[in-house]
Amino acid sequence: MELESILEEFARNVAAQTDAIMLGDRSKKGDKEAKRYIAAYKKLRGHGEAGWDALAQLLTHPRMDVRVYAAGFLLGNRPEQALPVLRDAAKGEGLIPFEASQALKYWDEGTWSLDVD
Repeated sequence: MELESILEEFARNVAAQTDAIMLGDRSKKGDKEAKRYIAAYKKLRGHGEAGWDALAQLLTHPRMDVRVYAAGFLLGNRPEQALPVLRDAAKGEGLIPFEASQALKYWDEGTWSLDVD
């Protein structure tokens, strides 16, 4: 699968999960979408540096949720790119800014980890 289509899949599924959560459907649709964007992330990761470069493109996505999730997945590998996105998002209010602030909190504490294997 071409990197661009994997990126589109990641972004589409992050957005779909957020929309499902906002509509109160986290347990069915939201969880299904999460599995899909995690699978897309794993495909990107499997492409090595090219996959990381591709994922970094989403740091400027129009949707904050997509930017924050991309930053979260990039945090351990490219903190210099991910941290500014998370810091900017954490300034707001709501679910996604809260998730960004939690990632930053765990990063600053040295307890952040991404367990998707």
